[in-house]
Amino acid sequence: MLNPQATMHAAAVSRPAVRLFRSTGAPFGIPRSVSWRRPQRCIAALAELEILKHAQRFVPNRGDLEPPPIPDLLNYRLHAPGLLSGCEAESAPLRVAVLLSGGVDSSLALHLLSAAGHHVTAFYLQVWFQEDFRNTWDACPWEEDLRYCRAVCERLGVGLQQVTLTEQYWDRVVAHCIAEIQQGRTPNPDVLCNSRVKFGAFLEHLEARHGDAFDRIASGHYACLTRSTSAAAGIQLPQPQVQLRMTPDAVKDQTYFLAHLTQHQLARSLFPLGHLTKPEIGLPNQARKDSQGICFLGKVKFSEFVREHLGDWPGPLVNEDSNEVVGYHHGYWFHTVGQRKGIPLPGGPWYVTCKHPQTNTVYVSRQYHRHDKLRNSFSCSLFSWCSAVRPDASRPLYCKVRHGPHMYRCRLTFHNSGKAADVVLDGSDQGLAAGQYAVFYQDDVCLGSASITD
Repeated sequence: MLNPQATMHAAAVSRPAVRLFRSTGAPFGIPRSVSWRRPQRCIAALAELEILKHAQRFVPNRGDLEPPPIPDLLNYRLHAPGLLSGCEAESAPLRVAVLLSGGVDSSLALHLLSAAGHHVTAFYLQVWFQEDFRNTWDACPWEEDLRYCRAVCERLGVGLQQVTLTEQYWDRVVAHCIAEIQQGRTPNPDVLCNSRVKFGAFLEHLEARHGDAFDRIASGHYACLTRSTSAAAGIQLPQPQVQLRMTPDAVKDQTYFLAHLTQHQLARSLFPLGHLTKPEIGLPNQARKDSQGICFLGKVKFSEFVREHLGDWPGPLVNEDSNEVVGYHHGYWFHTVGQRKGIPLPGGPWYVTCKHPQTNTVYVSRQYHRHDKLRNSFSCSLFSWCSAVRPDASRPLYCKVRHGPHMYRCRLTFHNSGKAADVVLDGSDQGLAAGQYAVFYQDDVCLGSASITD
C-alpha cells in the first residue's frame, strides 16, 4: 500500500507542472526536480499523463522539443511492489501486447507492465471509419488519441503499432447494435467491443501476423484474474481455470464489460490495474464521471449516431396511465426503458415505461416508481459463461443488470435445456430493458452473462 499522502503528492506536483508547462512549453510538463526514487512522487508524476493529454494541445511545434528523461521504473519493484500485483511480475519476462487507447488507465497499465520486467509492445486499434466521420460529423476523433499514444510510447521507449480493424468492428459490433436498436432492444456495445474486437479480432490479428510471439494481451480495465488448476470448491478441472474477479474498488470495477469473454480469451488476458483503486495511485481524474457514450462513438452523441443510420420516424408518446396521446417523438429507437432525460413533455419528470416497435409507440409515465409498477424479475437467454464452473445452487448468487457498484442477490431458474432462464431479484429495478446484459457473480467471481429478453 502507498502512503496515504500519495494523492496529496499528485496534487502538489500537478500545479507546478502546469505552471512549468505554460512558462517553458515543455512537452510533458513534469518538473525535473521530481525524485523518481520516491514511489509516491513517481506515481504522482505518472498522474500528470491525463493533464498532459490536454496540455499538449497548446504546444506550437512539439517536434522541435526535447522530451524529458524516462523515469527509473525499476523503483516500482523496489519500493512499491504492491502496485505490480496485477502484472504477473513473478512470471516476467512475458511478451505482452498492450492495448493503448490514449486514456490515462491504459497508459498507466503500460508503465506498470514495463516496470514488472515484461517485454511490452503497444497497439492502437483504429476502429473508426475515418471518411464517414469526417463527412458526417466533420471530425476525426481518433487522431488526437493516437498522437497521445505516440507521445507516451516515445517517452518509455516502447514500440507502437497501429492496427486497423474497421471492417471487423462494423461487422461484429456496430451492425449488431444497429439491428438491436431497430428491434427496440437496448444493446451494450462495450461488452461486445471487448469480446469481439479487443480480445477477439485483435487476438486473431496477433496470431495471424505474429504467431505465438505474444503471451498476453493487456488493457487498462479494472478487473482481476486468478489462474488455478482447481475450482474454488476443490473440484479438479481438466485444464487450468482462469477466474475473472471483481476489483477492490466496486465503483471502478469493470468486470461487467468483460463478462462476455471466454476462458480462452481470459487465459491470454492481463489486467495490471485490477488490484488498485484510483485513490491509491493518485490519478487526477479519479473524480471524473465515467464515460456514458458507446465505445465506438467517442465525441459523437448517441442520438446523432442513431439518426445517421436509422433516420427519424415521428410517432406518439402515450401516457401509460391514461392511455392518451400526450406528445410525439422522433422515433422509438431514440428511447430506452427507464429513460428520463430527453422526453419532450412538460410537467415532468416523465419516464419511458415501454416501447412498441411495430406501431412506433413509446409509453411514458409520471408514476414510474409507484409500487404496482415495480419490477423484480426478467427472463434471459444467450448465456455466455466466462467461468469454467456454473452457478452453485448451494451458495448465494448475485446479479448486475448494468455497469456500476450495485448488484442484487437473485434466484436463477433454468429451462429449455439450460438455454434460457428466469431471474428473480431481491429488489426492484425500473431500468430493465430487453437487450441489456445480466451478469452473474458468486463471491467476487464473475461467472458469465446473459441477454435480457423480457
